[in-house]
Amino acid sequence: MRIDLSPTSWGRVVVVTAGGTAFFIAAAFFVDSFNFPSLSPQALLWAQLTDLFLPLVLGGSFLFFLMWKMRQLAITQKELSVIAATDSLTAVFNRGAFSMLVEAYLERARGQTVADAGALLIVDADHFKSINDRLGHDCGDQALRLIAATIKGQLHGADIVGRIGGEEFAVFLPGADAARSFLVAESIRRRIREAEFAPGGRPWPLSVSIGGTAFSGPTTYHDVFQVADRHLYKAKSNGRDQVSFESPRGGLAGDAAGTVH
Repeated sequence: MRIDLSPTSWGRVVVVTAGGTAFFIAAAFFVDSFNFPSLSPQALLWAQLTDLFLPLVLGGSFLFFLMWKMRQLAITQKELSVIAATDSLTAVFNRGAFSMLVEAYLERARGQTVADAGALLIVDADHFKSINDRLGHDCGDQALRLIAATIKGQLHGADIVGRIGGEEFAVFLPGADAARSFLVAESIRRRIREAEFAPGGRPWPLSVSIGGTAFSGPTTYHDVFQVADRHLYKAKSNGRDQVSFESPRGGLAGDAAGTVH
């Protein structure tokens, strides 16, 4: 059985406390051992008990308190890092965290430690300004939360989603081929179209336009984002509520776009 020694685990607290206390006891016995031959049996027993219990009580208590505080600090730091990487409204990654994660994956792909394939989708809510203008910003926030939850519901495994703009989301599908990526994009579009959004009991249709690209081979976040963004513009220009997607042909192909209405 492997013991969890991560900074946030109790295993680390127990192991360091036990190991440190044992070291203190051994050190006390070693230093005091030079006096043992000259002690009477009663004094020897008292010295040994002192060498055992003094480090055990004082050293053990100090080490436990120290490691417990360090664990609390590690948990707090971890929670703060999650908060810093999360969009407070929709509970998905914020723009900075999303781009950092995608860039890290693509860098590892260039080093061949992960598959150098995947896809990037940009999802933009259609006519979102009219929701804010006619229903109010609170309803707009509800719509964004619903869209984010719907997107997350279509993802699996290592797939990630981030909010990269006011009503714009991005989805990264590491290792996914073009066929699966297109199906995910179309599933997101369809599910959002079917979602029930009725603030104040008044039904209001939601839809998104999606631009996407699959890649196969070394690339950068900037390059795939540019292609996906171009296809988002195409989906918007062609009437919204649709997917415009580009598949790779040995890389990023500029003429392999597919559009679904």
